[in-house]
Amino acid sequence: MRASMVSAALVAALVGYGSTIALLLAAAAAVGATPAQTASWILAICLAKAIGSAFLSWQSRVPGVLAWSTPGAALVAATEGIGMAEAVGAFLLAGGLIALTGAVKPLGRLVALIPDGIAAAMLAGVLLPFCLRLPGAAEALPALLLPVIAVFALVRLWNPAMAVLAALATGGLLAFAGGASLPPLTLGLPSLTLIAPEFRVSVLLGLGVPLYLVTMASQNLPGFAVLRAAGYVPPVRPALTVTGGLSALSALFGAHTISMAAITAAICLGDEVHPDRAQRWKVGLIYAAVWVALGAFGPVILAVIGALPAALITGIVGLALLSPLTGAASGAFAVPEQRFAAVVTLTVTASGVAVFGIGAAFWGLAAGLLVFALEAVAARRLRRA
Repeated sequence: MRASMVSAALVAALVGYGSTIALLLAAAAAVGATPAQTASWILAICLAKAIGSAFLSWQSRVPGVLAWSTPGAALVAATEGIGMAEAVGAFLLAGGLIALTGAVKPLGRLVALIPDGIAAAMLAGVLLPFCLRLPGAAEALPALLLPVIAVFALVRLWNPAMAVLAALATGGLLAFAGGASLPPLTLGLPSLTLIAPEFRVSVLLGLGVPLYLVTMASQNLPGFAVLRAAGYVPPVRPALTVTGGLSALSALFGAHTISMAAITAAICLGDEVHPDRAQRWKVGLIYAAVWVALGAFGPVILAVIGALPAALITGIVGLALLSPLTGAASGAFAVPEQRFAAVVTLTVTASGVAVFGIGAAFWGLAAGLLVFALEAVAARRLRRA
């Protein structure tokens, strides 16, 4: 083990945790999770990432760097009228579908039939409302948010991966210096809380299926692409089976899906980590150990974040999702033939409309696919004429 491997794993884990933990807490609040269920959610997903990263790295000799699904957390945070038990049912479905995609080839081919632009537009529609709340948060607490935004913008010029983490640290320092009170901190180890799932068709369609799709399209596929760019052959089917199975298991303790990492994985794949590409898989073992530690200290971290002003958390979430929104919007409008269908998908999804109790992400995807199919039929008739 080289010191550079320890450093890369530590930075990657801290960036992944610090940049999106506020969004995960917003997701837990949206489905009415109790403090114990929220702590269980954090611990379960940290352990799932640790187990999956260590196993995939050891088994495939490829750096298996996993992440929790950030777009998935945003999707959960955007839901309304769903309880924690129903959310667990949706998480189980999403995890099971991911595992089946790895085990059953036809299912993977079926997902691949969804146009990339429409899938990206659905993700953009989920993320957009969170980003739009950033200006309002800055207006509510300008003395706190404007310096945070300035730090984010400056650090992003130097190291985009560290920008949100720097913004969160800045906001925390300013908030506590400005009078925010830190609650009493205890170092007791967290515990897992078993949550019996409830299955409601509208929730499974409105949350479970979109959660599966955004995890596949916006996390797993880019994660595999990052591995290919670094010169590795991604273990696609084992990775999907492992992450899907662990997602389904951890769902019983409140956690949403885990997936292949992209941005944080890139931190662990460079030549500076280890000059021998064949040895870099060991960084996945260190990365796993760091996530176990983060899970163990979850109650302390949650207590600190919970003491911060709500507007600051809203602003941090908006900043964290600007980069994913940029990527999603770019993908949505990359193919001219898909642009109008993508606009329809984005509009319906971002509207937040729920019909028959089914969330907007499902209806956005359905509307986009319908428009795309109608345009394809019309185009074929024109060519024949």
